[in-house]
Amino acid sequence: MSDTIQPSDHGFGGFISQRSQQRLLDALRAKGIKNERVLEALANVPRHEFVEEALRSRAYEDTALPIGYQQTISQPYVVALMTQLVLTGRERLKHVLEIGTGSGFQTAVLSRVSARVFSIERIGALAERAFRQLEGLGIENVSLRHGDGTNGWSAKGPFDAIMLTAAPNRVPETLFSQLSDQGVLVAPEGNNRQQRLLYWIKQDGIAIRHQSIDVVFVPLKTGQA
Repeated sequence: MSDTIQPSDHGFGGFISQRSQQRLLDALRAKGIKNERVLEALANVPRHEFVEEALRSRAYEDTALPIGYQQTISQPYVVALMTQLVLTGRERLKHVLEIGTGSGFQTAVLSRVSARVFSIERIGALAERAFRQLEGLGIENVSLRHGDGTNGWSAKGPFDAIMLTAAPNRVPETLFSQLSDQGVLVAPEGNNRQQRLLYWIKQDGIAIRHQSIDVVFVPLKTGQA
């Protein structure tokens, strides 16, 4: 694979969009994203398709953007980092559980590095929008459900990776029970004043905790909306 990932042409300004996307990929490399599969996934998922039309000119900035319902599409660096972390020690994932579909952008990135992605979104309108978006892009290896993500999706487990895209004060124990041995769980953890991106690797039934960077995510909530 070449040292520079060439992004696909997804329209939206043609060359301008490609150039902006390439600048973003170069910035992610400079920040420490080295996994070529992750960079290739980011290059082939059109972020501008997952943001509101009024914000499309900012789609390839390395920043979080609002998507309505007091939710955001995560900063590309954080998406890349979390994807790189769930791939720890592995070339490709089998079954992945995502808690918090949101816009569907992280879901689409995960679909590029996984055989199957199971994603849960508590806000019905967002779940419907993400479903339409993923379907429109021809992404067929994602199963999306409107529901309470804090309960996980035990019928589809165990999972070799679990990712939370909203921050609990503490990751629910039931999610660790749905993680396979040698599996990786990645989540922001903390309150609205201080959060840390953490990841756990499950070994012989015990989840070993590791720390990454300080982050800011919306809080993980129970129930449906």
